[in-house]
Amino acid sequence: MNALPVWLLWAAVAVLPFGRIAELPMALAALLGLMICLRTPGRLRSRPAAMTLLLFLGYWLPELLSAVDSLSAQRSWLEVAVDLRYLPMLLYFTLELSQGQRAERCAQGLGWIVLLWGGDALLQASTGLSLGGQSSQDRLSGIFGAEDLKLGPMLVALCPFLLVSAWRRHPGWALAALTLVGTAVLLAGTRSAWIMLAVVVGSLCYVELGARRSAQALLGMLAAGLLLGTLAYQTSTSFASRIDRSLAVLSADREGLDHALAFRLPIWENAARMAVAHPINGVGVRAYRDVYADFASPGDPWVDFAAGKGAAHAHNIVLELLSETGLLGLLLWLVAIGLLLRQSRQCALARSSYRSAWATALIAMLFPLNTHYAVYASEWGGLLLVLAAGWLASWAGQSRRQLPNPS
Repeated sequence: MNALPVWLLWAAVAVLPFGRIAELPMALAALLGLMICLRTPGRLRSRPAAMTLLLFLGYWLPELLSAVDSLSAQRSWLEVAVDLRYLPMLLYFTLELSQGQRAERCAQGLGWIVLLWGGDALLQASTGLSLGGQSSQDRLSGIFGAEDLKLGPMLVALCPFLLVSAWRRHPGWALAALTLVGTAVLLAGTRSAWIMLAVVVGSLCYVELGARRSAQALLGMLAAGLLLGTLAYQTSTSFASRIDRSLAVLSADREGLDHALAFRLPIWENAARMAVAHPINGVGVRAYRDVYADFASPGDPWVDFAAGKGAAHAHNIVLELLSETGLLGLLLWLVAIGLLLRQSRQCALARSSYRSAWATALIAMLFPLNTHYAVYASEWGGLLLVLAAGWLASWAGQSRRQLPNPS
């Protein structure tokens, strides 16, 4: 039973490429969390439990407040009810993984998952086949398969665990791991993942090397990245098309900008209209798709006239929160993120605890100047909260070990 929380967290991440099956280990963790609440309520009075509750409220309260007058009440209230499962899940992972070295074992295991996914992606790049089948026509899909092009962001969100584990052994291993992940992410063709990778590398370099040495290391890696990118541009047509599309942002017209943004400009404009029309608590969590057509401009390419719906979400975490949960939701998120940043600043004081890996993964997923999957969708939101639980556990476990001996 001591290894069960470790295995459950590994399973919740490892089965992400296989759809909603990832809900099973999280549901089991939630049931075990309920058992802790019923059998040992005294554990809920600890500081880790209080931090877990604050983190959960930062995620869940915006949903609740937005559902009060949601423009799609049934969908919003269903999301509010279903997401209650995350509280016992968070409590279980935080309280159980903070015991002994479990959080570190989790971090090391996640590093092996990244190594498997990255190696499989490179195999697909060289042979066209992987555990997920054949690659997509225009980008690398890896174990996620050609119908679910999430390889890049998922790989980057978890790569801090591989990079930190490799760094603990030797800087050369860390460089090799970064080369593997970077190659797979570049060929996956998701530009949001490229930005996430830059955030990950910059954050870990700062934590592990300090300001001066990290600047030197980043300059060297930038040069290597440019060389690798040039090689990929010459050899991969899909990568070249992504770069050409990105360069279209330099054009002065709206069409070029929209093309560079993968035609997301109407989506963001619509999110802004929703936020202005419903500034306090938004249009309702997960209601974006249902009310998209009501706010869309004439000729919006994302409107499904037959169904009366539109794009599924705002594709940016800030715009998603403002449009669906309003200023209240954004404020509650900022409070929760403030707690995260306050604690993550101490990562350098406890390098052996892998806290830098947990914190960096969360920072990369939440970096606001990027495009994002929906944070209130089960896949991306579930991963976010699982990693948040691991971070809290690593912090709680290290803090406990640093307490003075009562004797």
